[in-house]
Amino acid sequence: MTENEIRDKVVLVGLHSPVLGRDESSDDESMDELSALVETAGGSVEGIILQNRPSPDPRTFIGEGKAEEVRLWCENVGATMVIFDNDLSPSQMRVLTELLKVQVLDRCGLILDIFAQRARTREGRLQVELAQYRYLLPRLTGMWTHLERQAGTSGRGPIGSKGPGETQLETDRRHIRRKIDKLKADLEDVRRVRGTQRRTRERREIPVAAIVGYTNAGKSTLLNRLTGSAIPANDRLFDTLDTTSRLLTVSDTLNVVVSDTVGFIRKLPHQLVEAFRATLEELEYADILLHVIDVSNPEWRRQSEVVEALIMELGAGELPRINIFNKCDKLPPGEIMPHGDDICLLSARTGEGVPALLDMIAKRLDPGVKRVSLFLPYDKGALLDTLYREASVEAVDYQPDGIAVTAVCSPAVFGQVRAYARTEGGGV
Repeated sequence: MTENEIRDKVVLVGLHSPVLGRDESSDDESMDELSALVETAGGSVEGIILQNRPSPDPRTFIGEGKAEEVRLWCENVGATMVIFDNDLSPSQMRVLTELLKVQVLDRCGLILDIFAQRARTREGRLQVELAQYRYLLPRLTGMWTHLERQAGTSGRGPIGSKGPGETQLETDRRHIRRKIDKLKADLEDVRRVRGTQRRTRERREIPVAAIVGYTNAGKSTLLNRLTGSAIPANDRLFDTLDTTSRLLTVSDTLNVVVSDTVGFIRKLPHQLVEAFRATLEELEYADILLHVIDVSNPEWRRQSEVVEALIMELGAGELPRINIFNKCDKLPPGEIMPHGDDICLLSARTGEGVPALLDMIAKRLDPGVKRVSLFLPYDKGALLDTLYREASVEAVDYQPDGIAVTAVCSPAVFGQVRAYARTEGGGV
């Protein structure tokens, strides 16, 4: 990244405290991840400060002395922004902005900025915009602090400042609430469309496999490897935001819709979990989850726990799954790895282990379908309509005395047309 491409020079600040929860407190790993997020957003990290305190300072979060140290650091390196690894309250963000003399952002705000840059589809942009407005609403007061202070109840502020300040603040709040309601309605329309598509897939009995995993675990690379797609797959966080679905032919009688979802991350803003529910609700309707784990990352166990927790929060904890330990080609020889019926070791980059994964998917999603050849008398033409609705019709040939049909159908559908079968194909 050249000097001209850098959006901001950033100093990172994190607080480690025993009173903060495991996912609220900062450590070396979370600060490294925050640094990667800044680079993803187009910033340059000019310094990292990790503060230890018994408890957060209510006013400045890190304490007055540490805040002064951060201010001097910013002056020395020419930083234009300070980003905290922890969530800040609106009042703390306002105070820190005044003390540090540069823009202050927290981890949640940074992730929202990245999502705003990366969302491409209308659905993705709707979800990001909703999350941004929910994040902005409680922070509006800080944007009008100068007017509120001038127009205090003492009456010492400039004439005319009290009314306009409060009016503008309330106007902005009403405007944002209206926008939030409109975005929620638009996302409900998205859900309805998804529901229609899902019902169509269910009628055709096409199972769905949802790829989930920590950000940058290799989900898009795996989808490309399985389906021959050319979805951009780069080595950076949150490279995929919009859900992508592709058809995977597992065998001659089994097709699977594979969906790539947004990557999970520690301290994922709750606004995003809620806003992306229209996308992530696909997990609830999936037939199987493919949990991709970057086994070359020293933190893979912690990352896997984060994904598992979010899967449970989204109501998909009972779904069958395959744990895919990706990037096994980067492991040193002799590395001992987990093994079991639900574990697959592979490299999405090289293709190693992919045939074994396809076998595992086939065994778990085998619907017992058959490819059959039928000959329907013309007075049984209604059965052809049934096949079009509930099976996959591959060929139809209208002959003088009847209709020759080749179709792939489930046991239930085959039971309705068994009397007209010429031959029966085997199962998967």
